[in-house]
Amino acid sequence: MIGHELGGRYQIIERVGGGGMALVYKAQDILLNRFVAIKVLRQQFVNDEEFIRRFRREAQSAASLSHPNIVSVYDVGQEEDVHYIVMEYVEGQNLNEIIKERAPLQVEEAVRIASQIADALDHAHQNQIIHRDIKPHNILIGKNGRVKVTDFGIARAVTSATITQTGSVVGSVHYFSPEHAKGVATGEKSDLYSLGIVLYQMLTGRLPFLGESPISVALKHLQEHFDEPRAVNPMIPQSVENIILKSMRKSPAERYQSAKEMLRDLETCLLPERRLESKLSFSDEEDEDSTRIVPAIKPQSASAAGGTKRSRDAQAPEKSQNAAKKTADKKKAILWISLTVILLIAMLGVAWYVNKLVTVADVKVPSILNMSEQDATDLLTKEGLTVGTIKREYKEGVDEGIVYEQSKPEGTMVKQGSILDFTVSTTKPIETKKMPSLSGSTYEEAVEQLVALGVDEDRIDKKEEPDNEMEAGKVFGQSPDADADFDPEAVSIVLRVSTGPEEVVMPNLVNMTREQAEAELKKLGLVLAKDGIKEKPSYEIAAGKVVEQWPYNPNEKVEPGKEVTLFISSGYPPEAIEYTFEVPVAPAAEGQMSKIGLIVEDARGENQDMGTTKVGKPQYLSVNMILAPNKDGVVKVYRDGAYLEAYPISYIDAKQGTVPLLPLPGSEQTEEPSNYEEPMDEIPNTGMIQANSLAKAEKKNGKANGRGNENGKGNGNGNKNK
Repeated sequence: MIGHELGGRYQIIERVGGGGMALVYKAQDILLNRFVAIKVLRQQFVNDEEFIRRFRREAQSAASLSHPNIVSVYDVGQEEDVHYIVMEYVEGQNLNEIIKERAPLQVEEAVRIASQIADALDHAHQNQIIHRDIKPHNILIGKNGRVKVTDFGIARAVTSATITQTGSVVGSVHYFSPEHAKGVATGEKSDLYSLGIVLYQMLTGRLPFLGESPISVALKHLQEHFDEPRAVNPMIPQSVENIILKSMRKSPAERYQSAKEMLRDLETCLLPERRLESKLSFSDEEDEDSTRIVPAIKPQSASAAGGTKRSRDAQAPEKSQNAAKKTADKKKAILWISLTVILLIAMLGVAWYVNKLVTVADVKVPSILNMSEQDATDLLTKEGLTVGTIKREYKEGVDEGIVYEQSKPEGTMVKQGSILDFTVSTTKPIETKKMPSLSGSTYEEAVEQLVALGVDEDRIDKKEEPDNEMEAGKVFGQSPDADADFDPEAVSIVLRVSTGPEEVVMPNLVNMTREQAEAELKKLGLVLAKDGIKEKPSYEIAAGKVVEQWPYNPNEKVEPGKEVTLFISSGYPPEAIEYTFEVPVAPAAEGQMSKIGLIVEDARGENQDMGTTKVGKPQYLSVNMILAPNKDGVVKVYRDGAYLEAYPISYIDAKQGTVPLLPLPGSEQTEEPSNYEEPMDEIPNTGMIQANSLAKAEKKNGKANGRGNENGKGNGNGNKNK
């Protein structure tokens, strides 16, 4: 079955389990792209129409169950003589494996697992489905801890005619209910009895009834009492023991009436107020099915010892009475003997029935040597044997896919359903070669090496990628890796060829200091060119900061390692003039305070806000300006937020020192101020302006406006004193 596509949809991957009636495989649902578990009916049952009819009916009933603690049934189908059920695949362990690894379990864990099983049984019982085979093997625990009950429907499909053939009862006899062992109809309470045994085994690490044979175990379910759980594990709370005692009563009438009732008990048994509750007692501690002792029949004496001699007349009626008594005693003896014989016959009948129930037929192991794997599998299935591990190894002289070894010799008698392993020959192992290291070679050189090793050039792929360490056009990665074993006739090789370093985005370095710009270049893997620092004058950028970057503008993509030149501002150009202009200002009304704001335009740019200052009398405010041959200056005056005046300052006048000192408002005006285009009405009232007092202005009267020498050179050239 491995590799077979069942129903045109389910790709069989591996076998994960199996029992007397069916084998379980893990498969891939090709349509929905998910893993599923597929239970396939054993080959020996495919001709039993009654079994197949019940199998389908019960599988369809199980598919109607939808509960988080029940393994979902997705599909039921048939392909030729293969009958199968598709179920949910649960990744994890079954409860039997967990019990073997670490029983006894913690009380809280055992109660949690039992609660989920009871919840699942309650849902099934409400849908009129009885499990009839509750045991740890059928309880799956997912990796998330969720309990999943499986095999719903399959147990009910087993009839009295087929149950002895499957062998599944043998594995389940330790979990039989008494009524199940008798062979009478089983119901919901039979499942609860089995759940009680599962809880008993989780908490004690052992089964309540053990025996040398399945028959003896089944009889113990009918006749004997088990060791109480707390006698085996004193850590079990009394409330939990009471649940086990009640669920495992031999009389169904004394058990829980429903799975819901048992679930409610499990959900509350670990509450503090219940842990120390009294031990559960029953009105009749002896179940009606328990073994009873039949009293022995004792002979009666003809007369009392030490009696006195009687007369012949007196003895006659006494003999008559003795004869009547003997007749009555004889009838009683016959009755007791009859009852004993009937009881023995009944017990022998039960033993015969149970023995018939659990008997598994013997089969002879056939020879599968020199058969194909499929033929061998089909033959073993037909003979009622289970295909076990299939080893695949090369064998000299044996064709591929042919069986050349089996785990049990031909003619060996084994039980039906026994596992048989066998070995299949494979093709001769391929002689592999070592993959050479191709790093640093050009693509053409690498291909040449590989072709020389026997690799077809069509199976060599080129993948171009950027790499910061390997130069463009050379190999920097390969698959398979160097020194790996490879088959030249089948390998597919990928060569990763460098396209050069991965490009970076050039940042905007303007207005950074030299140190900041160099750190940014280093971070991106870019290099400062030889003689890469040059000076350049600038009106806008302060001295010591980057004015220009070359040859890459901001946001251009650049390969790491490329050289960059930085132009650092040396300050204003030599022809620039630093000039201080004295601005005459006055408050709006004498005796009041007014806010004076100044806006400057010069070689550094337009709309430079010089801030505001408060004045209460006419005075001069000093404004520093930078003038250029192609850029005169303008000072705009605002009072109390409203535009007042504009004063133009010519580069030529400032250089020659011919800019006049304007009179303060209220004094005689020496020169008409130029009309200037009126700017915005208001400016922000921020900053400070250096103010010169009226006395300072008067003191400077008649002197050159600005600072200069006789030749008119220097910062703020002015007129010579007269």
